[in-house]
Amino acid sequence: MYERNTSIREVMDAIVPITRFNRGEASRIFDEVAKTGEKVVIKNNAAVCVLVKPERYDQMVEALEDYALFFEAERRMKTAGNETISHVDVMDEFGISEQDLGDIEVEVE
Repeated sequence: MYERNTSIREVMDAIVPITRFNRGEASRIFDEVAKTGEKVVIKNNAAVCVLVKPERYDQMVEALEDYALFFEAERRMKTAGNETISHVDVMDEFGISEQDLGDIEVEVE
């Protein structure tokens, strides 16, 4: 999982007052995000926004989707009872072999 040791200096460098946007420094702030990975925008001494690189955002969304799938699978396992069918039995029922599966191209979006 994502682990990180953050120093006080790194935390302070990650903070961006909203006044910098008001002064027209958005481009410079976005360049800083590209270098550092994230910035926390502060307004009236409270965090109002977190800016992250698109790649990091994609990683976070993917992690959330993975957690949702995990919890759904766990819920289904608890409610399934003892009436489960092995994948071997399903493949036999439909006449599918391991080689058939190896020959299939799958496109994942």
